[in-house]
Amino acid sequence: MADFKDKHSDPEKHGYDGHGLQPETSVDNGTHRRASITDAVFGEINEDGPNYRAVGWKGTTVLMLKTQIGLGVLSIPAVFHSLGLIPGVIIIIVIAVMTSWSNYVIGQFKMAHPDIYGIDDVGRKLFGRVGYEVFGITFALFWIFVAGSGMLGISTALNALSSHGACTAIFVAVAAIAGFCLGSIQTLGKISWLAWVGIISILSSILILTIAVGVQDRPADAPQTGPFKSDFELFGSPTAADAFASISSIVFAYAGTPAFFNIISEMREPRHYTKAMVVCQSTMTAVYIAIGVVVYYFCGSYVSSPALGSAGHVMKKVCYGVALPGLLVSTTLFIHFAAKYFFMRFLRGSVHLTRNTKTHWTVWIGCTAGNTIIAYIIASAVPVFGGLVSLIGALLGTLMCLQPMGCMWLYDHWRDARNAKWMFMVGWCAFMIIGGWFLTIAGTYGSVVGIIDSYKATGGSAAWSCADNSNSS
Repeated sequence: MADFKDKHSDPEKHGYDGHGLQPETSVDNGTHRRASITDAVFGEINEDGPNYRAVGWKGTTVLMLKTQIGLGVLSIPAVFHSLGLIPGVIIIIVIAVMTSWSNYVIGQFKMAHPDIYGIDDVGRKLFGRVGYEVFGITFALFWIFVAGSGMLGISTALNALSSHGACTAIFVAVAAIAGFCLGSIQTLGKISWLAWVGIISILSSILILTIAVGVQDRPADAPQTGPFKSDFELFGSPTAADAFASISSIVFAYAGTPAFFNIISEMREPRHYTKAMVVCQSTMTAVYIAIGVVVYYFCGSYVSSPALGSAGHVMKKVCYGVALPGLLVSTTLFIHFAAKYFFMRFLRGSVHLTRNTKTHWTVWIGCTAGNTIIAYIIASAVPVFGGLVSLIGALLGTLMCLQPMGCMWLYDHWRDARNAKWMFMVGWCAFMIIGGWFLTIAGTYGSVVGIIDSYKATGGSAAWSCADNSNSS
């Protein structure tokens, strides 16, 4: 890892104010004078193009929440079924602490290096061109895969609402088209209002689910005659593959971390980032524990994945109806993040980045369309919600959420005074890096085994299937 500071490490040398902005200027375009700012990432931002620095701290909080609370929370009750109540809660808290620290480091690193936009830029600082390519491609693949799982979640909702009124492959295509249209909105500032709709939608749906499973006689998949008592377990007895796959699903539920680089880069005031992040992580962890414990306690082994199908036929329609806008907004964000990576790579440093030119729009729409098509293929080829979620969390989510942040702290603090605090932090970074790689390898193994078992159960015919995917458990 490089142990030197790059030329952008001191923002004051380049006239930036610590927020990645140079002072406002006025530019004469021949007819009138317009306000203009120079950003360390986007260059000149003026009235002739999109404003990439328009997200307030409240918008930041809701973008963070919506990036994470969505698909991941729907798999947590099933994770509790695999691990048991007590291990499930403990692992959620451990992953929450690890990812919260990672998210904090992102804010500190961005303030120290205002020219950073995405995790690919971090890779370049840490490991040169190889790091730039590896981190960038991993970031793009992660969000494309997550967009695929978002499409799968939307298709499940449409199946539930319509009582399987059409082929599932058609619903996945509809989800892809809707995600492409909304994901093509240019800036996170304009998308943040959608995030408010999405977070209210998904939180309302899981609240309805939680209440429904608490008052109903028995879960939808349980025997409907005779006495019923939940068979929840305080400690589960999963196989090694199941345990690692379950842990990967929890990592996935916190795996919005790589998008936090993009979000802070589009904030008006990046100094408010930590406040927004603390609110986000605290809210998420409370929601995850409450939903996981309550739903699994009442449903036991009859919990569904996604969890919204656990409360019976009628309530399944209600829950999915309320959750549908949230699932759509999640897919919108995932497509947007992946597209923005390629868009920035193609146009960064050119006048087309912040101007509404033909080249600007051609490249942007091409990026959103290309990523949507790939995500659609993934959603159709691996239509197993729980398996896809755990695979993404293990193979790509862990790699984006844990290991790089340990390296980032070491990069900025390696030459600090060697005191007890420094030694503790070096040990913590080593734990993040080594533990992250262990979860990546072990979780990927568990997820692949789970997907193979699922395909065996369906005779290998699940890809591009018309079967109703809202009845899985």
